[in-house]
Amino acid sequence: MALTEEFEAIYQEVVKRNQGEDEFHQAVREVVETLGPVLAKHPEYAEAKVLERLCEPERQLIFRVPWQDDKGEIQINRGFRVQFNSALGPYKGGLRFHPSVYLGIVKFLGFEQIFKNSLTGLPIGAAKGGSDFDPKGKSDSEVMRFCQSFMTELWRIIGEYTDVPAGDIGVGGREIGYLFGQYKRLTNKFEAGVLTGKGLVYGGSQVRKEATGYGCTYFVEEMLKTRNKTFEGTRVVISGSGNVASYALQKVVELGGRVVAMSDSDGVIIDEAGIDFATLRRLKEVERCRIKEYVAIHKKAHYQKNGNIWEVPCDVAMPSATQNELSGKDAAMLVKNGIVAVGEGANMPCTPDAVQTFLNAGVLFGPGKAANAGGVATSALEMQQNASREAWTFEETDNKLRQIMRSIHRTCAEASEAFGSPGNLVRGANIAAFLKLSQATLAQGLV
Repeated sequence: MALTEEFEAIYQEVVKRNQGEDEFHQAVREVVETLGPVLAKHPEYAEAKVLERLCEPERQLIFRVPWQDDKGEIQINRGFRVQFNSALGPYKGGLRFHPSVYLGIVKFLGFEQIFKNSLTGLPIGAAKGGSDFDPKGKSDSEVMRFCQSFMTELWRIIGEYTDVPAGDIGVGGREIGYLFGQYKRLTNKFEAGVLTGKGLVYGGSQVRKEATGYGCTYFVEEMLKTRNKTFEGTRVVISGSGNVASYALQKVVELGGRVVAMSDSDGVIIDEAGIDFATLRRLKEVERCRIKEYVAIHKKAHYQKNGNIWEVPCDVAMPSATQNELSGKDAAMLVKNGIVAVGEGANMPCTPDAVQTFLNAGVLFGPGKAANAGGVATSALEMQQNASREAWTFEETDNKLRQIMRSIHRTCAEASEAFGSPGNLVRGANIAAFLKLSQATLAQGLV
């Protein structure tokens, strides 16, 4: 979409100041494209340069992470933490351990986090971090040594009222445990609220592991309601097979849907009878093996090495693997096959062409900053429980999550309606979040 001269200038300045960070540029442009009606109605936000402030992180840290592998060899990785915005609360956002991680990825994720966290309605700012370390194929001891070295640097800039990291790709309960243990060792404090995604026995929250997948499913459920539809009897395709995808599968099945295809970086499994959650969870969480092992257990399922999951016809698609995994060509194929709704379980998994294809075709589309906000929302609920020394039940926490996702959908829908784009939840999400952030930013002066 073409930008006005004013917005093009803002965008080009971001590109100039952040060269080579393509994912960050993409995330910024997607937001900039939608805010024209807001700044026309609120020129005071343009005068105060709120958008320009949001595009510049408050703080960026890059650091060396030395560690020793099981062979006694020294390895060197790079660590990152970008504290993007604290207008609404302490910095909050996950850590990603994956070979693809570099500053541009971290900044794209952190920028998205600003808007996502605003939409939750909870008092949390935005940050993101991680490392180019790959936990895949590493022993528990190697992962522990890496995490301890990573935290030995990170601990200086985090805290319950400062910056609260969580997990992301490559960072699950095991990694959070090692990180928390090292933080406790360095500070001599059991500061439960400094990390979220912790184990239940030392301050974690019920539903945290399930939250992003559950939340995305709840958001899609709300979208379907606008057309008098439900998940009952729907064919669903979910890319990925990690936490987000696995627990989206579980909740979709509970709501009456049938997930017929899932994937990992090697290929796709297709099971017309419906993918079995218990089998998938055992393979991924207990045995830590590749998704192709599913077909050895379920003989009627089949595996496509390097297959394209978006070729599988479905009513609902939930891209939940990684950024830019679903192209414009894929989107056109899904539209041709009768897609009704798309909910982004991952961060920015659809390319700009794909998003536009869905919107042009009238497909219900839930952008990641809204649809996958359940993870960070439940992290904030974990922070609440830590602060009050409480532990809520699974049902209580799940009900809170469901209400938050309903509220996010309603907020996005109302904003899109109020600013002339009814049903466009991409614009609605950006506008609703920006309005809240602008009010908080102006109230706090020139910071």
